[in-house]
Amino acid sequence: MIRELDPSRYQAYFFDLDGTIYTGSKLLPGAGELIAHLHQLGKKVMYLTNTTVYTREQCRSRLQSMGLNPEYDDIMTAGYAAATYLLQEQQKVRALVIGERALAQELDGMGIVLTEDPLSATHLIVGLDREFTYDKLAAGMTAVRNGARFIVANPDPFCPVPGGIIPDSWPIAKAIEAASTLRIHAMTGKPSAYYTEQALRSSGLEAERCLMIGDRLETDMMMGMNSGVHTALVLTGVTTPEDLLQSKIVPDYVFATLADLLKQL
Repeated sequence: MIRELDPSRYQAYFFDLDGTIYTGSKLLPGAGELIAHLHQLGKKVMYLTNTTVYTREQCRSRLQSMGLNPEYDDIMTAGYAAATYLLQEQQKVRALVIGERALAQELDGMGIVLTEDPLSATHLIVGLDREFTYDKLAAGMTAVRNGARFIVANPDPFCPVPGGIIPDSWPIAKAIEAASTLRIHAMTGKPSAYYTEQALRSSGLEAERCLMIGDRLETDMMMGMNSGVHTALVLTGVTTPEDLLQSKIVPDYVFATLADLLKQL
């Protein structure tokens, strides 16, 4: 395992958001100082999140409200990745969305045709939905059994919120999979190869020149392990030291907070 971070090794730093840069509406320790220092060093900074409940513009506004000023094109969401994935499909797309308004907005903003009719849908797109109902389950099942491609925006089982966690996209997707008896066709968020390819293309750099910094082993760290991007785990989110000891996923670096990462720069 690499233990001492060499700042000259990386030209781009990829940051997860929830549990890494902020929790709720507050920056986590060292986040602001680290981002400012990376900009001073001339490094590329990107924000790679699996959220489907905020658009890229909303993520940018949230970061700006916390004192950061990211470029719009340096933010990727799982919803945005789903939209770009659909744009590359070889057929005319009519997407049925099970998710919240931001997911539909990301798709619509990229020119994806949306439908509420499961029988006319060519694709089913699933994200976190805090108003998921039996009727939505039935609609998703009907779409998939009628031939719609089953796309899940992100594989997170739960999402951290102030004071605890809530179910994320994956439990909803698995409920539809169980009801339809048909498998999920693709997943477009972290740690998918598709998501990583889009991030690297946007950065303009090779994988070994990039460092992924996040709080989740199964998404942030696995994304790096699958692609050659180096990884730094921060223990400010969902992963505990005990989780790390029990996991087969081994990050290149481990820091208690981003402030500790900053010390090595």
